[in-house]
Amino acid sequence: MEEIAPGLHRWTARHEEWEEDVGSLALETDDGLILIDPIDPPRDLRRPDHVLITVFWHYRSTPKLRAKRVWASSRTVRALANRGVTVTDPIAKNVLLPGGVQPFETARRGELVYWLPKQKSVGVGDVLLGSGAKPRATDDPLRLCPERWLGAATHDDLRRSLEPLLELPVQRVLVSHGKPVLRAGKRALERVLRA
Repeated sequence: MEEIAPGLHRWTARHEEWEEDVGSLALETDDGLILIDPIDPPRDLRRPDHVLITVFWHYRSTPKLRAKRVWASSRTVRALANRGVTVTDPIAKNVLLPGGVQPFETARRGELVYWLPKQKSVGVGDVLLGSGAKPRATDDPLRLCPERWLGAATHDDLRRSLEPLLELPVQRVLVSHGKPVLRAGKRALERVLRA
């Protein structure tokens, strides 16, 4: 587990179906420990108070963790229930999240990205991929997910939905797939969203 910023850690674990390591986040807050998209958390990590899920595919280890509260897009509650995950707190517009975390809806139905204001970091599921991520790995620090992952939406729709992130003082973009952007996150976002 790597400390990214005070109170914020990232770890990776093997995802058997995806056949590569994927990233998860742990955030210490006044509201308790928050895990984002957890997969096989390190053994020394205590039981989380909250789990935040970016996209229903990323429920991963959530059922085993017995978190007090599970947060996910209100659009994914049924899909998560079908996978054994009970969402205690569906996220809709203007919902306040623990630790001051702010959700942003993306153009991909039911997928959220999370702004972690104290750490000036964005936690991302699938809509943005880091360097080295499948499919079609590249050296680009950030790139959009394949358009076919977006359903009826397009890359232009995705760019528009993520544009509010450019109003934030983003230092880091913590992707689930590929290498995270640990410096100049806003510049990396601008390159992708204004391409």
